[in-house]
Amino acid sequence: MTVEDPKADLLAYLQEARDVVIAKLDGLSEYDVRRPLTPTGTNLLGLVKHLGLVEIAYFSVPFGRPVGRPHPWFSGDEIEDNVTMWAAATESREDVLAGYRSAWTQVDAVVEELPLDTVGRVPWWGDGGAQVTLHRVLVHVIGETHRHAGHADIVRELIDGSVGNQGVGDDLPQRDETWWRDYRDRLEAAARQASAP
Repeated sequence: MTVEDPKADLLAYLQEARDVVIAKLDGLSEYDVRRPLTPTGTNLLGLVKHLGLVEIAYFSVPFGRPVGRPHPWFSGDEIEDNVTMWAAATESREDVLAGYRSAWTQVDAVVEELPLDTVGRVPWWGDGGAQVTLHRVLVHVIGETHRHAGHADIVRELIDGSVGNQGVGDDLPQRDETWWRDYRDRLEAAARQASAP
């Protein structure tokens, strides 16, 4: 973070993770962006939907801003567990992506408008809600977005072997399939050796 413009630095770090999450859907079929690839159902389009709803939630209600669109957390209805973590067949990929990008615009505007020390209240954090600053909420959402970008990276690798950011700053060695198979075999052997009695 620079002394000159900490907001710009924080938003740039958030945008980096947003872009990675979106890129993980590139070139995939409807089935592949939606199919659950972990025992808990983690899927790419669900991660995008979830992150869009998280951004809207954290930068609206806590700071007295309108939610601006239907949101399951604020509907007043009882909601299904994990409803934000997957897209129904009736929810198009384009609509989910548009919702996420719309959230970016809304969130970025709130961050630009308010000072980082603006105090808000997150009602879903404990009894009556936790008092927080915009800075704290921004750091929280950056952390959550980068965490889910990592999930998306792993899920995409399970689908077609595509990994990393495939760009600047990508620390993944550029090796062929044989190298990666041998590498994984070495790790498996080390794990077995370490766990042997």
